[in-house]
Amino acid sequence: MKKTLLCIATSIAALPMLTHADSPYFSLQDGDGFKRFSVSVGALHVMPQGKAQPFRVNTSVKEGETAKVGDIKAQTVLDNIKPESSVNPLLKASLDGLALINADVPSALSGTAEIRGLNQWDNPGTGLEADDVTTLGIMTNYFFTDNISFEMKAGIPPKVDLQGKGKIYAPFSATATPMGGALGNLELENDIFITDLEAHGPAASARAWTPAFEFQYHFGKTGVNKFRPYVGVGMMYAYFNELEINPQTEKDLIAAGHMIANIKEGNAGASLEGKKSSANPKVKLEATDAFAPIATVGFTYDFNDKWFAVGSVSYAHLKNETTITVKDATHGELIKSTADIEINPILAYAGVGYRF
Repeated sequence: MKKTLLCIATSIAALPMLTHADSPYFSLQDGDGFKRFSVSVGALHVMPQGKAQPFRVNTSVKEGETAKVGDIKAQTVLDNIKPESSVNPLLKASLDGLALINADVPSALSGTAEIRGLNQWDNPGTGLEADDVTTLGIMTNYFFTDNISFEMKAGIPPKVDLQGKGKIYAPFSATATPMGGALGNLELENDIFITDLEAHGPAASARAWTPAFEFQYHFGKTGVNKFRPYVGVGMMYAYFNELEINPQTEKDLIAAGHMIANIKEGNAGASLEGKKSSANPKVKLEATDAFAPIATVGFTYDFNDKWFAVGSVSYAHLKNETTITVKDATHGELIKSTADIEINPILAYAGVGYRF
């Protein structure tokens, strides 16, 4: 990222040197009364148009991985038996009896379970969407001719809220073998609730740095037309830092980390009961940088040869990727969840400028 910004800054710094070339487009001599530089400040309102894209989740539990069940309440086993699956009547009666007195199935009898569904899954209907935001915009322009200019757009980097969409569930299933299979197997199945992304306010937030660079064509002529529309095309660069996740969402993800750690530690039953493991899960939120094409239509209105008003509407086709990881020092990466964020913002700008 530093190399990218250095290249951009070097290119901008080189513009005055280019004006020494023997060309009417880069001459330092005044042409037709227009001024080379302009700067404006004003309100920049950003309106993201993108829709939430589903989270893709991976965990460290391999498909078909066998884990010890450990101590588990009989009622928990009954609650997770796959509907309409065949269960040995004697095993069912034993579980019913233990559940009646709220007793556990001890680890010596609970056996092992072949676990499926937790290695990788998608979550349709989930994702993140950026909120509208208003900040102070700053636009600078260098005019090669009275009609052709190079503009740099920037703004005070705003803090953007990311609204969550949908609920995340883990599609758990397993084949359990209690008592060494003496009374047959148990088919277990349940969608385990992880978090509700909409329940606790913004799911996350980030500070957005989005400078843009455009070549523009201005219609009309200095000194003749006070009102001059223009069009522009260029590129936007997006960088995000100060990423924060909602505290309740973070708490839910830490609990999910314990669920995975329990399986890795041979206490799969504790995963179904939401118990803590010996792990210390930590949540980290990251977002990728991105480049996006940008197009603008706008106008300037001259009060005099120096002061002017400016208004514009821009659209950038911007998308990046957000990654949420849950890690532990002992087990490493327990959960990795990624989602594309379609921002695709419309940027409305209104300001006052000065030419020199």
